[in-house]
Amino acid sequence: MISRETYLQQLIQFKDTDFIKVITGVRRSGKSVLLMQYRDYLQSQGVPAENIIYLNFESFDYQWVKNEVDFHQLIKEILPDSKEKIYFLIDEIQFVDGWQKIINAVRVSFHADIVITGSNANLLSGELATLLSGRYVEIKIYPLSFKEFLLSKNVEHHSRLVDKLYSEYEKYGGFPSVVIADEVLKETILSGIFDSIVLNDIAHRASVKDTHTLKSVILFLADNVGQLVNPSKISNTLTSERVPTSNHTINKYLDLLENAFLFYKAKQYDIRGKGYLKTNAKYFIADNGLRRHAVGKKEANYSNRLENIVFIELLRRGYTVDVGKLDSKEIDFIARKADEILYVQVAYELPNNTHETDNLLHIKDNYKKILITGKYYEQTEIDGVPIVYVVDWLLGE
Repeated sequence: MISRETYLQQLIQFKDTDFIKVITGVRRSGKSVLLMQYRDYLQSQGVPAENIIYLNFESFDYQWVKNEVDFHQLIKEILPDSKEKIYFLIDEIQFVDGWQKIINAVRVSFHADIVITGSNANLLSGELATLLSGRYVEIKIYPLSFKEFLLSKNVEHHSRLVDKLYSEYEKYGGFPSVVIADEVLKETILSGIFDSIVLNDIAHRASVKDTHTLKSVILFLADNVGQLVNPSKISNTLTSERVPTSNHTINKYLDLLENAFLFYKAKQYDIRGKGYLKTNAKYFIADNGLRRHAVGKKEANYSNRLENIVFIELLRRGYTVDVGKLDSKEIDFIARKADEILYVQVAYELPNNTHETDNLLHIKDNYKKILITGKYYEQTEIDGVPIVYVVDWLLGE
């Protein structure tokens, strides 16, 4: 198993509290492994194995558990006769209709520590939010960071192999099962992950019958990562390519893709007007390997692929990320975390002019501004704006 130490420490931080720990993220990003690592930690701290209840609702043993009645019956059958704290580790809970009431009842009725995982953002909406009203904490998990990627390869940050391995990371992404596989198997594994997300987590769950149009939307977004788009543009493009659709359908599919954590939406923020613009947005895919699979292994769009890696890494570091607009100028990312604001421009290579840093310098505040490049340069700053090679940035704090 690849260690997910950062996420594990978040779980440990909330151990034995009244908070339900909710681990969310795209399918196959490591949620189940994180539960196993938490289970191992609990046992290392002296928790008896019989006091740790692990349930995976994708497994064969629990296919009969369809709703809250079945779930209630299961809990009654497996609950140990113990006055000590019981640790519930429940995987892919979204497969059980009405699970929210049972989880809340377990929280209220028993001396319990509860961790649940799910591959759909709707876990945190509606009934769960109402029943728990601030009694849960979300732990967002992503495919491996580049740091974790190197750790899985047992490669030090200063190794000569780092740049070569970054090329592999940029090409195949950070899904753990892909990272540890031989190169001849990586494409096959990515294909399986892609199909399971699209067919199981999106089409099946939402009863989408027109999977051809759904996949066409995914292909469009993957091929236009980092580009400002809107439902009308997507609909018109697909219709012109003989995939007739409507704005209503596109909006529905965009919501489904976000809910499955396959794509993340970055809204456009007017820096001068201090408000969000409702017309366009950018969409970024959860993993570059999935993007490459979706578009058919195209090797172009280096800048967009770099931008995607930076965006996901900013999310991984806990930032809320928007796309900036300052009059006619675009700021690639405005990253916010608590009282911190970070302005980021991304360029695969430095242009012959200072266009990229000029955009940053037009922002008249004192928050940090950086330019991240896809190639290494000896030059470390332009007019006071730091220039950071993406590999160095990914390996930094």
